[in-house]
Amino acid sequence: MATVHNSADKEQIASVVLMPGDPYRARYIAGKFLENAALVNEVRGMLAYTGMYKGKRITVMGSGMGCGSMGIYSHELFNKYDVEVIVRAGSCGAYTMDLDLKDIFIPDSCWSQSTYAHTYSGYEKDIVEPDPTLWKSLCEHAQNYKTGRLHTSDCFYYKKKEDKHLICEQKHCLAVDMESFALLHNADQAQKKAATILTVSDHSLKKEKLSVAEREQNFDAMIQIALDTLASFA
Repeated sequence: MATVHNSADKEQIASVVLMPGDPYRARYIAGKFLENAALVNEVRGMLAYTGMYKGKRITVMGSGMGCGSMGIYSHELFNKYDVEVIVRAGSCGAYTMDLDLKDIFIPDSCWSQSTYAHTYSGYEKDIVEPDPTLWKSLCEHAQNYKTGRLHTSDCFYYKKKEDKHLICEQKHCLAVDMESFALLHNADQAQKKAATILTVSDHSLKKEKLSVAEREQNFDAMIQIALDTLASFA
């Protein structure tokens, strides 16, 4: 059963899915970490692969950038392909001096100004949370990590100046991404499990960011944690 965004048959998608934002990173993960990985979708360049990891069947698929794109793909995975668990593994920007480059950040909640959840389901609140059992499993597999609230923004670039200090202080957000709010809300609405694990890739307060080589090396550690966690739910 294909959709207009995903050409995979239903049986080609595993019950647990790892979702990086970049479809090319999905290809990299499949090639490095999965055995017998098969390409199951390439519609719109949103690559998806299904293979074996430590004896467990796992799909890795890009989500694209932003709540809109994550909303489409995670909705279809949960509701059309009967996926039970999705872990987003991506990058985030730090809002606080308590986070350093390369830190593993596993959000325990997510705040957003986005209208995504209200438009999708009529949800009136602005905070969503990961599945507690999945979140706990990520933390246990990570061992060395930091946690707290994440900000999901609809914008990467701003015409107006966004006060990161204000968001950090008033909303208690420690870092920012662009996809987690949609994923966590979709999971809650579908009564499925989702959580996010991120690597701090840039720090506006410290004027620092990871190089391409550092991203690859340090993202591997995060990917391993996410895969080990997914394998325990497969």
